[in-house]
Amino acid sequence: MSVLSRLRARYHRPHDTVARWIALTTMAAMLTSLGLYSVFSLVAGVWARPPLLEIGLMERVASITRMINAAPVDQRHTLTRAATDKVFSVQWLARREDAHLPEINDPGFNDGQQLLRDLLEMPAASIEAYEPDDWAAEHVERPYRLMVQLIDGSWMQFSVASRRWGLDPFKRNLIVIVLALLSTVVVALIATRHLATPLERFAQGARRFGKDFRAPPIPVVGPHEIRQAILAFNAMQAQIQHFLNDRTQMLAAISHDLRAPLTRMRLRGEFIEDAEQQTRLFRDVDEMQAMVNSALDFFRDDARLEPATAFDLAELLLTLVDDFKDAGTEVTYEGPSRLVYVGRPIGLKRALSNLLDNAIKYGSEAGVRLKTEGEYAHIQVVDRGPGIASEYQEQVFAPFFRIEGSRNKNTGGVGLGLPSARAAVLEHGGSLTLHNRAAGGLKVRVVLPMN
Repeated sequence: MSVLSRLRARYHRPHDTVARWIALTTMAAMLTSLGLYSVFSLVAGVWARPPLLEIGLMERVASITRMINAAPVDQRHTLTRAATDKVFSVQWLARREDAHLPEINDPGFNDGQQLLRDLLEMPAASIEAYEPDDWAAEHVERPYRLMVQLIDGSWMQFSVASRRWGLDPFKRNLIVIVLALLSTVVVALIATRHLATPLERFAQGARRFGKDFRAPPIPVVGPHEIRQAILAFNAMQAQIQHFLNDRTQMLAAISHDLRAPLTRMRLRGEFIEDAEQQTRLFRDVDEMQAMVNSALDFFRDDARLEPATAFDLAELLLTLVDDFKDAGTEVTYEGPSRLVYVGRPIGLKRALSNLLDNAIKYGSEAGVRLKTEGEYAHIQVVDRGPGIASEYQEQVFAPFFRIEGSRNKNTGGVGLGLPSARAAVLEHGGSLTLHNRAAGGLKVRVVLPMN
């Protein structure tokens, strides 16, 4: 391999990656913010902070000045009072000293001085302008003030308490910040949507596969890293489905191979003349048959292939309670009369039936409680039995483990009820734990996510 090929293979990276999208999002947000700021400064600048020469004030000052300049002296005070409005006040002063102006080096009005002279048609007119900063600190009022000398040497004084045209710096900066934030949020939403949509599909596909092993593969879309994760998950899903199919076929063969010898043993037992020995043999055969059936049911667990559907979880529990009552066993129920849940009803019914059966078999005052907290459904199966020692509360979930060490079906089955119940709950994304009650008895807590 040439050096160029090795460098290309080493530094070649996919274009559509999460890192690249994050970098592009940051750059796009910055460029968008700068672009909006530039547009605001150029296009909206006249509205937000229009120049003094573009707001028509100079034309108005020139018109009033020409009118006063042409009016008789005895009418000038009346005219200036009429010209005063909310924008500025107008005064005619016979002498400049009457204005009590601050002492500054250059009272000129560089921006509009020449424009105002042209409007007045007075090329040599004296024009002075003062800003709030020009006044001494002891002045209570520190206005904007414009002084224009008339032909006869008197003066026109135009005063504005504050600059009332355009927006002040705080508002202009606030608009710029808001525009920058909005542009950043828009760009970030577009980018995160591109990244989040494939992740949401990935999560939905993973949850769907957790509830339905026959779920279709997840579409491979999104950035490079997400596509690689989806491909790996789809490969794992295909392997699990293949394993489940193989296991189903294997268990079907084992079921046939194990049941056949037991059937032959029972037939041969019919020829035993000793009634006591025949009874013992039949009891052993029945126990072995029960163990085989329980083991095959546990490992096959057809409920795992059951598709997820919406059903009434409260109604399912009430049905179990009624079934036990019909069999002569009193079981109490506490909870709502209706609670819609999405899952595999057969699997959950089998798991909860095992838990209630254990509560009845090993205790008394069996009961089931249902409630919701946030996004979870909580089911509690309680009894007043001897409970389970804390050191055994995890071991009892191991297949075939039994505390009393007996395999006799009359003392509690073969030890597969709790393992199968926890497996069904875990397949729904929930948890199953055991707790001893303070007043005696056992509490089995099942937590199922609602989504």
